[in-house]
Amino acid sequence: MQDATCGGGEYPVLLVGSSGSACQPDGEEPPKGYARYPEGKVPEHVGDKWDKYWSDHTLDKNGKIIELKDGQ
Repeated sequence: MQDATCGGGEYPVLLVGSSGSACQPDGEEPPKGYARYPEGKVPEHVGDKWDKYWSDHTLDKNGKIIELKDGQ
C-alpha cells in the first residue's frame, strides 16, 4: 500500500519553478508561488508515475511544463 500524496480533504500543489510541492485544503486556491498540477498529471501516491515525473519537471510562471536542470 502506497502513502497518499496528501491527506483527506487536501489536494497537491506544485511550487512554480521548482520540484517542491505542498498540500492545500480542498476548496482553497493554491498559495502565491504555487499552482495546481495539470489535469491528468496529478500525483496521487508517493513514488507513483506522476510523483516521479514532477521530481525533474515543473511549471514556469506561464503554466508551461519545463524540465528542471540538476533537479532544481
